[in-house]
Amino acid sequence: MKLTVLGCNGPYPEPGGACSGYLLESGETRVLIDCGTGTLARLTAIMPPEKLDAVILSHLHYDHMSDMLPLIYKLQGAGKKLPVYAPEGPQPVRALLESGYDVRDIDELDTIGDLRLTVLPVRHPVPCRAVRAESGDCVFCYTGDTNTCDMLADFVSGCDLLLADGCFPVSLWAENKPHLSAYLASEVAAKAGVKRLVITHFTPGTDREVLFAEARKCYPEAQLAYSGLTVEF
Repeated sequence: MKLTVLGCNGPYPEPGGACSGYLLESGETRVLIDCGTGTLARLTAIMPPEKLDAVILSHLHYDHMSDMLPLIYKLQGAGKKLPVYAPEGPQPVRALLESGYDVRDIDELDTIGDLRLTVLPVRHPVPCRAVRAESGDCVFCYTGDTNTCDMLADFVSGCDLLLADGCFPVSLWAENKPHLSAYLASEVAAKAGVKRLVITHFTPGTDREVLFAEARKCYPEAQLAYSGLTVEF
C-alpha cells in the first residue's frame, strides 16, 4: 500500500497548506480518504480525480469534505459519478453531496478494488468513523477525528500504518475536546502495537515541535504528517 498526505490541517488551512485529505493506493485501487479545503489541487497534481475508485469521508465537517463541492464540476466534465461513503449527517451537508455523487452509507463499506474495509464509530461532535483498510497482509488505519474511544486500540491493533488525529498538546487537551492530543494518539499506537504512526490534523499556529516531543514520549518512532508525505508499506 501507499499513502500520500494531501493536507493535514484543521479546522482551516495554514498559509500554503490544506486540510485533511489522504490518497490510499493498493495495486490498481485508488481511494481518497477525506477531501478538505485545499486538497483537490494537490490531488489533481498527482492523478486525474476521475480515476479514483471511491471517496471515503470520515465525517462531514467542512475541513474534511469542502473540496468535494468543486470536485463535482471536474467529474461532470469527465462523465463520472463517483461512489462516496459518508456518515448519515449532518443532513444539510450530506444533501450537498447527493446532487453530484453516488452517496452511500459509510457503515456499508466492505470491498473497494483490492481493499477490504471496516469502520468504527468514534467520539466527535458529529457522526464520525475510523477506517481500517486491508490488502493482503498490509493494514492501514485512520482514526478520523476523535477524542478517547474505548474500542479504538482494538480496532487499529497490529496495523502497518496508523494515521491518527493528534492536534492538541497535553496542556490544551481535555476530556470534552473533539480531538486527541499527540501524546494520547501515540499512547493508542503503543497499546495497539502498530508498526508505524503518523500524527495529523494540525491547527495553524500550533507548535509542532511540542507535539512531536510529546508523541515520542510514548511512541518513540512517531512522525508528524506534512503535505506531500508519502509512506509505502
